[in-house]
Amino acid sequence: MATGTQRPSVPAAALLILPLLRAALGQQFVVTAQTPSDCGGGSYFDASSLSCVTCGANQVPRLACECQTGHRLLFNSGGGVTCQPCPASSPAVTRDGYGCIRCPGPAGEDGRCQCPAGHVLVERDDSGNVLEDAACQPCNGAWGGSLPVALTFRFLFSFRCVRCQDSFINSSLSCVCGGSSIQVQQHLTFHGIYQTPLSIAPYSHLPVQSVWFSNFLYSSAAACLVFSNRSACQALGNMCVMNMHSSSAVTNDACGFYNILYRITATLGFTQGISYWRANLPWLYYGEQPGLASQVLRTEPLPVGYSFKGAQKLQAAVYNAAGGFLRWENVTGGTLQLCQDTGGRKQAAFTFGTSYKQSCVLSVSDLLTLFPEPRFYDVFLALGTSSADRRLLALPVLNLNMQFNGQFINQGSSVNNWYLTRRLLLVDTLSGRDKSLNIPPKVIRVATAIKIGFQLMPNTQRGEVYPPLITMSYSDVPITNPLTQTVPVSFSVEYEMDQSEARVKTDIALGVLGGVAVLYSLLKTASWKRRISSPIIDLETVLKFLLFYAGDLANVFFAITVGTGVYWLIFYKAQQFVSVLLPLPQQEERFVTYVGCAFALKAVQFLHKLLQQVCVDIFFIDWERPRDKALRADVGGEAKSGAPPVSIWRTYFVANEWNEIQTLRKINPTFQIVAVLFLLEVVGFSNLGLRDPWSTLQRPPEAYTPPHSLVLRYGLASILWLCIGLLQVVFFTVFYERFVEDKIRQFVDLCSISNISVLLLSHRCFGYYIHGRSVHGHADTNMEEMNSNLKREADNLCGQRGLLPNSDTQTFQISITNRLRVQYDRILEPLTRRHGPSRLVDASANPFEQSTKAYHTMNRFLGSVIDHAHREMDYLVRDKLLFERLVGMEFVEPLDKSIFYNDESHSFSDVLFYGNEATLLIFDTLFFCVVDLGSQSFVLAAVLTYLQQLVFRLIRDAVGQRNLAAKTLVDKRFLI
Repeated sequence: MATGTQRPSVPAAALLILPLLRAALGQQFVVTAQTPSDCGGGSYFDASSLSCVTCGANQVPRLACECQTGHRLLFNSGGGVTCQPCPASSPAVTRDGYGCIRCPGPAGEDGRCQCPAGHVLVERDDSGNVLEDAACQPCNGAWGGSLPVALTFRFLFSFRCVRCQDSFINSSLSCVCGGSSIQVQQHLTFHGIYQTPLSIAPYSHLPVQSVWFSNFLYSSAAACLVFSNRSACQALGNMCVMNMHSSSAVTNDACGFYNILYRITATLGFTQGISYWRANLPWLYYGEQPGLASQVLRTEPLPVGYSFKGAQKLQAAVYNAAGGFLRWENVTGGTLQLCQDTGGRKQAAFTFGTSYKQSCVLSVSDLLTLFPEPRFYDVFLALGTSSADRRLLALPVLNLNMQFNGQFINQGSSVNNWYLTRRLLLVDTLSGRDKSLNIPPKVIRVATAIKIGFQLMPNTQRGEVYPPLITMSYSDVPITNPLTQTVPVSFSVEYEMDQSEARVKTDIALGVLGGVAVLYSLLKTASWKRRISSPIIDLETVLKFLLFYAGDLANVFFAITVGTGVYWLIFYKAQQFVSVLLPLPQQEERFVTYVGCAFALKAVQFLHKLLQQVCVDIFFIDWERPRDKALRADVGGEAKSGAPPVSIWRTYFVANEWNEIQTLRKINPTFQIVAVLFLLEVVGFSNLGLRDPWSTLQRPPEAYTPPHSLVLRYGLASILWLCIGLLQVVFFTVFYERFVEDKIRQFVDLCSISNISVLLLSHRCFGYYIHGRSVHGHADTNMEEMNSNLKREADNLCGQRGLLPNSDTQTFQISITNRLRVQYDRILEPLTRRHGPSRLVDASANPFEQSTKAYHTMNRFLGSVIDHAHREMDYLVRDKLLFERLVGMEFVEPLDKSIFYNDESHSFSDVLFYGNEATLLIFDTLFFCVVDLGSQSFVLAAVLTYLQQLVFRLIRDAVGQRNLAAKTLVDKRFLI
């Protein structure tokens, strides 16, 4: 780009570029800030180099160093002039400034000869020699006549009488040219410099021939080349910026002319010590060497460190379209921000570490009013920390609309393929005018997306960053109806760091913990196979392993994501010296994927556990026996002797209590949601999830609110949910269950008082047993005897409640033999067949009689097994080994005898919500966080989480109640 679009041969280009490239490697592109007010009386402010230039002897500072009045030019290198006083015999200076001459009349204030209107000044003969006396020759200004016009011929500047063009003759048929200045510039040509076609249309895809380019492109290029006119050079550079820094090898456009001048003026050297900044020319390109962008952006960090208490000070040199320097402007005041907002909110864009995003929709009519002429900006970053330190770093620009030969070259993701530029503009309402500069444009060009990106240096401990990059994206808007047309625009500031190391560490953790999860799932599968007494590895085994692995892998993803979120929350918000920066939204995609995987896998585990709980086998063993024989009346009124029936109400009561604790939890879900929502939205913890370094919980309403970080938002929500949940569990376990109510132990006590034991089979040959046999022998009694029994038990005047003599252990994990399970299924077989295919149902059997018979048979059978009445189905009681409890697997397989393991921890709650609080808590956490990540609303997440909990609790209650009625043979009408 900067070496020309009309490219020389490869060897020549290499020889030209290599010295500049070597000089540019490791270069910081730092200049000293100077303003026109800094220049003294003998110097002037050079807008092309943004510095003060001191003039030499016999010179005066104006727009450049010029010879004093009465002094002629001896030498003009384009970067400086040499002057000599004219002799007294020829005190005036010729128009070109190189000769001394006598005037036919008095000289002007500039020391040059003057002629009256309609005359041309003749200072040289036909051979180009300076005359001793200048002469004023009249031009014929009649119809079809001529007018004095400045011409260039082979770079020699002179005046001639030239016939006026028809378009300049007014209605009075006189030769009065209204646009003489434009006409003069039209005659400045590029003789012998180009041989390729010309392009003066900055909109290649629209039929607009720019009148601005047509009038001033060639003249600006010629004036820049021939006379080193700095304003013309700046104007040419601005036209290249209007053309999006684009060029073509086929046609010469504004950037093509600029690159030609860049090569031709190489002998003039460069300014500010920057190899890409040619003397007299604006700095537009960083070069076209492959990989140069990465060298500029990633070679060396800035010589200053940043903290979250500081702010970036951006300044811009502002130029108008004609190339004139206007002023230095503070960018932090909102110079580059097209959207209207308060000064304080705009200022927040340049607070280090604050991710800023501003977007709005602008009216085209407002743009035409606010930007009648484009402004061009060279943006710099102030490096000095004090007023005396005025160093400025030139910020590179990545123009996404830049083209070469019709191809967009900056829209790829590889930094090595980018071509960086310098100058930028915001709104171009000038180049789209195709007929006159006084009529509205046919098309305007608007910077619809501006982004300033800061890259943190890896492993820094004091906030070192690489040179920031300004990314520009423009849109062309054809004007149809300015009053109704709108343009969406945005301005953003991003801070990023290399996340590759964090991704590697996350992948390592995921791989290691995922491997551990595989082993743990295999162990669970082996335990499950033993508990169902099946040695065959079949499809069901594989499916069960996948279900176990889904739950364990969900825990891995959950631990990694929560750890990551908490890490960023603590280390980003609490750091004093900047060493880490938040991941960008596009860098958070993998993290969001991990959260989604954790939720999906945890949902599979939750549904699996829910299905297991609603399919558990359960039976209530009633130990109550009739006390003695008594007279009872039959239907006919005849008195008969016999045992009174045992009351079923105790069984119904125990069944109802079991039904109530099926969805008992260690936390209060409603309080959990309200507490989390209160902390996030009322207390203001949600502000910790904003993409800024501040840890304040409350923000003033007029302050800028940056977007949320998904990582911080997830870490904040998950840790609050888990902390409140764990606090509830601790309170419930330590205080509430101990001093208020413990429903699990109360249920065990109820079984003892009711003289009813509970057998739970969560697997085919594994389950739990609650020994509820009353030490008093009977539970069907009156109030007086019941109170007496309880008092005797409190005074230790009776036996203990445990299964074994002199033992209080009432709850057991049981591992039964296959023979016992077969007999259990055989008793329930008539009931199972009743719900099976119609051909297997005995039509003559009464369902109620079948249920009653099966209940009494099962009750007698299980009671006799507990009383060791069946030698072939006997059992023994033992303690579980520590390692057996840790891995959740029984090492001894029950072949001849069942095994009852003492269980003081009441692990039968594993078939209830109560024993799966960890799974439920993590599932609720992930559900809440996933909804919030998708909606960015904690309120909506809380509402949906409450509904989710309610729905699954109702499902668990309804299906669990149906299973309870079916397995215990208790009529479901009594389950209330």
